[in-house]
Amino acid sequence: MEPEEDNIYKNLIEQLWPRLRELIVVEQVLDHIHFIKADQKDQIRQKERTEGNPMAANLLISTVIKKPHEPGWFQAFVDALIQAGCGHAADYMQGKLPEPEVEAENDYCVQLIQILSPSLVDMNTAQVCLHCHASKLLTQEDSDIVKAETANRGPKNGARELLRRIVRGRPGWFSEFLNVLRETEHKHLLHQLTGGPPDNDKQDEKLSSLKDEPSGSGTATEESTAGAESCDSPESVDISMTTETQEEAAELYKGENTDSTQLPNSSEPSQPDGTDSEAVAGCPEKADIVLRDYQMEVARPALEGKNIIICLPTGSGKTRVAVYITKKHLDCRRAEGQSGKVVILVNKIPLVEQHYSAEFLPYLKHTYKVERVSGDSQLKISFTEIVKKNDVIICTAQILENYLERSNKGDDEGVDLKDLTLIVIDECHHTQKGGVYNHIMMRYLKQRHKNKRLQKEQKKPVSLPQILGLTASPGVGGATKMDKAEEHILRICANLDASKIMTGNLGEYKKELDKIIVTVEDRKEDPFGDVIKKIMNAIHTHAELSPTCALGSQNYEQWVVQKERTAATEEDQKVRVCAEHLRQYSEGLQLSNTIRMRDAFSFLNKYHEEERKRKTTPDDEDIIQITNTERFLFKLFDENKDELEKLAENPEYENDSLSKLRTTILREFSSRKEGRGIIFTKTRRSAIALSQWVQENPKFADIGVKASHVIGGGDQSVVKPMTAAEQKDVLSKFGNGEVNLLIATTVAEEGLDIPACNFVIRYGLVTNEIAMIQAQGRGRAEDSSYTLVEVKGSGVAEKECVNEYRKTMMHKAIDKIRALPQADYEKKITEYQIQAIMEEKVRMVKKKQKELKNENPSDLKFSCRGCSKNVCSGEDIQIIENMHRVNVSSQFSQLFIRRENTTLQERLLDYETNGFIACKDCGQRWGSMMLYRGIECPCLHVKNFVVASNGKKISKCTKWSELAVKFSAFDYAEHASRVAESSDDDDEEEEEETK
Repeated sequence: MEPEEDNIYKNLIEQLWPRLRELIVVEQVLDHIHFIKADQKDQIRQKERTEGNPMAANLLISTVIKKPHEPGWFQAFVDALIQAGCGHAADYMQGKLPEPEVEAENDYCVQLIQILSPSLVDMNTAQVCLHCHASKLLTQEDSDIVKAETANRGPKNGARELLRRIVRGRPGWFSEFLNVLRETEHKHLLHQLTGGPPDNDKQDEKLSSLKDEPSGSGTATEESTAGAESCDSPESVDISMTTETQEEAAELYKGENTDSTQLPNSSEPSQPDGTDSEAVAGCPEKADIVLRDYQMEVARPALEGKNIIICLPTGSGKTRVAVYITKKHLDCRRAEGQSGKVVILVNKIPLVEQHYSAEFLPYLKHTYKVERVSGDSQLKISFTEIVKKNDVIICTAQILENYLERSNKGDDEGVDLKDLTLIVIDECHHTQKGGVYNHIMMRYLKQRHKNKRLQKEQKKPVSLPQILGLTASPGVGGATKMDKAEEHILRICANLDASKIMTGNLGEYKKELDKIIVTVEDRKEDPFGDVIKKIMNAIHTHAELSPTCALGSQNYEQWVVQKERTAATEEDQKVRVCAEHLRQYSEGLQLSNTIRMRDAFSFLNKYHEEERKRKTTPDDEDIIQITNTERFLFKLFDENKDELEKLAENPEYENDSLSKLRTTILREFSSRKEGRGIIFTKTRRSAIALSQWVQENPKFADIGVKASHVIGGGDQSVVKPMTAAEQKDVLSKFGNGEVNLLIATTVAEEGLDIPACNFVIRYGLVTNEIAMIQAQGRGRAEDSSYTLVEVKGSGVAEKECVNEYRKTMMHKAIDKIRALPQADYEKKITEYQIQAIMEEKVRMVKKKQKELKNENPSDLKFSCRGCSKNVCSGEDIQIIENMHRVNVSSQFSQLFIRRENTTLQERLLDYETNGFIACKDCGQRWGSMMLYRGIECPCLHVKNFVVASNGKKISKCTKWSELAVKFSAFDYAEHASRVAESSDDDDEEEEEETK
């Protein structure tokens, strides 16, 4: 009887078969296998010559596992793989499986190489081969084979052989290959692999270095806006393949198994045996979906094909219900002989990967093709192709909107609503107020009402997808009366064309949180704050300003912002500069009431250091131009700096909010065997400072508190944003217990799957009832608590009471809506839909009228916000890729200085920025220096200028979209020739000098 160990090895190889077939280089492995007979080797070699490497690999694997086995055969096979340079295959055999996301990314890299192969073979094969060997992408034997192929059949065939071999390497080969292309100066190939120019007109919102700050709804919702903006900035790359290029790609991989090397076919799973490549890589496999009673209850209308909204609390399994509905939808269509196409829309980039790897892929991968696309992916393949080749696509909403718009314009690379059969909208309460969800659904509603007309005319209507909305709370939209709350929820139902809004009775699964509100006492003494107020009052006197509200309050901040804006328009530089400094001191006051005084002092000190630095040139450190007011402001801070620093280190004067937070954290961790909690705070700066405060406090360390922070990815604040990868890393550590206290801004409130916590603390942060419900839902453990710690001047206790009232009002409104007779409900929904369509038409008419009234660029004049110097006119500005406004006049360079800024370094597709430009006279920043396809272009940020139209100054202009002017497109050819001529003149001058 065969030893049990042999059976284990045999089963392992059978499970790994699809992956091994891709990674084994048969000819090289055969040279190192000694337990296979010579005639069997000849058969395998013949198979490789006639049918290709994958078919030969199949025969080799079946020969290896065929009984009887010689002693030590498994280790001999592993050794042969290693000696043959197939280390990645050997890793699988030895149980060294890469992480699922690493394997998935590697598979994308392989796909991209295959798709772009017709272009990639135009490389300098000999040079690339040499560098690939030096970088250990190719073994010596691989290198020799590539060289021989190049010598015998030409460099293109040699390149094909090279590409065939590098894709079988261990994960990480792709970045190494990019380095090789960079070193060998294959810039055109590097651009193809790292992406083409973006098509999204919101791309600039993601790069603060290239455009204005994204608009937000105020500081209270800073992070949720950041999350939404980052999501609305996809970076899609179009890779269109003609029939000819597809045939050439197929030729490159002739003999390769199409199941594993081509884009997946939507009617079959990824592998011949019905497994996805990630299953082999260790992706968790899930059994059939089993819903709880309340989940099945809310899903039932959707299973009948109806449009519905599912409203269930955070943590109650809304996404699992969506997966179940998706599977049943696809099953039913397949049973009817029809294809299904499901798109899951999310509003935050991290949610794409979360839904893909945690929910949809594990349950659906054996039966259907599941793919995810987001603007944050390293590799982007044409979204149109992704939709065609997959059954389930998870993406950020802006990506779908971009391709719907393409289709609307008649582009071949677009996507139509009629191509889809089900759209799942996550966090669907955002389908309002002109958001991206609303844009998509407005297209849907317009077509739906057109269909009614077509039916009356006895014409065939256009098919539309089923809609499924998911939310924990639709909210009440700021309503104070029940009828307005009902209207708000009904409008969301109308926007989603929902026939019902479904809620469920969670019964035994419902968790009641222990809610605590901690109020703070006013400081008996606040000498640190008193010094700041003394400085602010001195500035008020100097600028002749008389505020009517409390210093440091939100009303005061709004007052100061308005004063700065008015002063800039009126060219009153004294008031403008004073208002800027007052705004910083106001934030310093707020920080001293929220975090440590030392953190508030550090913020103010850094601001003044940066302002002084701005007043020096980068070369000789000479003073640019300091006005008497600026001199007064710098001196005022210097006179009080030592006192502020001394007071900041005195714990006796620390704010009571911080001591209450300390007590709360200690209580939560001390009263539990294993504590795990989240603290929500208002700003990024406070999240970072609180994280440092916890890490530096030995009392927390003694009870095992391990803290970290997670903040938003948008780049609209002075605090460096967190990338999606950094967010994912922190959340992963929180999930596995490496971090047990998460300090987060509102980016973590909504949607993100944060593992069960047993306490949630909102520290001086209250926004609306939706955010409150989302935050409470983070506490999912049995003994969860929800604590609100007040911060002086925040009024959060009162706001929380209002939100609780609105939460109750929301539930009552939903119950009343659900109790409506269906005919009455549908009548109201239809009225709101018609109203929405009419309002959209009015907006479009106004937009067209505004476009017709586009001002002539020559009528616009731009002056420096810092010193009122005339800078340029609109005629000097051109627009790149419909996004970036650059000054193209040759004289402009004499007006500014350049400064390096390491925090601003960005590289994206055709654009590169690594510094900013500033006024030569006053140091006011004007924008960034942008390298576009080899040409340096000063990219202007309109918020840094005062704009006048026909001599009349525009009081508020913070975004280019606020200007009704159409700038001419950037003429690359003209500027490239001008740069070339300038370079030739410089060369001639140098030659003259050397003579």
